[in-house]
Amino acid sequence: MLVTCHQMQQIEHEAFDHGVSAARLMEEAGCGIAREVQRFFPHPGTAVAYLGTGNNAGDALVAARELEQAGWTVALRLSHSPDKFKPLPLQHWQRMTHARVLHPPIHTQELPQRPIILLDGLVGIGVKGPLRPELRKLAVEMNQLRRESSGWTVAIDLPSGLDGDTGEPSGDTVVADLTVTVGFPKVGLVADTATAFVGRLAWIALRGLEGDCPLGRTLLTPQTLRRSLPRRSFDFHKGQAGRVGILAGSSGFLGAAELVCSGALRAGAGLVTLFAKDAAYSLLASRIRPEVMVKPIRDYREVLDHSFDALGIGPGLGFDAEDEVLDVIRYAEAPTVVDADALTLMARAGSAVLLSSTAPRLLTPHPGEMKRLVLGSENHPRVMQAEKWAMAHPGHTLLLKGARTVIATGGKDTFFNTTGHPGMATGGMGDVLTGVCAALVGQKMALHEAAGLAAWACGRAAELAATSSSQLSVLPSDVAMNLGQAFHELE
Repeated sequence: MLVTCHQMQQIEHEAFDHGVSAARLMEEAGCGIAREVQRFFPHPGTAVAYLGTGNNAGDALVAARELEQAGWTVALRLSHSPDKFKPLPLQHWQRMTHARVLHPPIHTQELPQRPIILLDGLVGIGVKGPLRPELRKLAVEMNQLRRESSGWTVAIDLPSGLDGDTGEPSGDTVVADLTVTVGFPKVGLVADTATAFVGRLAWIALRGLEGDCPLGRTLLTPQTLRRSLPRRSFDFHKGQAGRVGILAGSSGFLGAAELVCSGALRAGAGLVTLFAKDAAYSLLASRIRPEVMVKPIRDYREVLDHSFDALGIGPGLGFDAEDEVLDVIRYAEAPTVVDADALTLMARAGSAVLLSSTAPRLLTPHPGEMKRLVLGSENHPRVMQAEKWAMAHPGHTLLLKGARTVIATGGKDTFFNTTGHPGMATGGMGDVLTGVCAALVGQKMALHEAAGLAAWACGRAAELAATSSSQLSVLPSDVAMNLGQAFHELE
């Protein structure tokens, strides 16, 4: 559930009226923030907490205390004299007896222990408009330290300077790598204008806060996804795990087929069959994973003669067999994930192909493919693009890829993915996603839920792959290899 800042304040006030302790909520929030930091950085480093006067600073101080107890070196940066703290933050400030208070100018030599984490506790959801001069100065300093020291900025609830309702940044808004939103996610965090400032999203639910503000939009988090994960009985067998057919790869694009199949296998597909044209068959059969059955065909429409629980079609197919591919999209009786070259062929043929299909389809375009599918779509916010498409194509699902992947199906809440990092901006990531989607659909998940789980799992797998290397070095094959650990976290 996404809420406005005003709705969040109302939820808090109602909780306080019913006896919920503000001190306990601050403790839960701060401990949750520290856990999220340690999720990405399991080995202690240096944490610098940037503090305003309000309760946001209290959350940051609790997180700093928890990190200090876990072996981190903690430093504090104040925007004011300590006597200006609100009562609760003041209590936590008085307990930080060992933390060093930093004074300008701050040099990276003062922060020798890496990783360097910058906790943005300057302002909370009650602040609107440009930051006050003393806060703006610290926001500039945080952004500079982030650039010069390769620091990682963690925003508490919102990046300071970002409007929590509209997602519009003000001057010198804090640029966060991770935003930990507290209580309920705020609507402005998922705006297109906010993505570059918000970074990765995490949500800390607090006990005692209850709200009923349905906007039809929600974040994909472990809390929301755990119940969707397929659970197998002990006597489960491969026939129940889903028969998945893959149409991918052609001469010069063999790797696409490998990545799709790897994604399907790592997401639990029971039986994966790759259909290959004669020109690519021998090459694919010799290099594809041994768990995959490779079947030679002369016409892609031959797949219609087989029984599958799900199909994945498009990556690396090329454009030489347009009629064959479009007929598969039209007539396949199994739910089908449509990606890459198959999407381009659909865009050329028009929406009639999808409207005449005999089973539900999941389309997974990147922004360029979306532009081809719906002319003029780039003029609208991504969520509006996805929701408008879903309304025009009832029964089908759209997964609009990007830094904040959006998933829309008519009549269902729109999903926003929270996982992933910029290192995923490399060819082949979408191929793995197609395989994961197809595998989950083959295990009888509805397209909407399968798309959400697949997007989250691939993003989390990429994060896990980056824990032992640079984000820049993460490959699609690394994502496939780390899917097991991503699913394990949900389990």
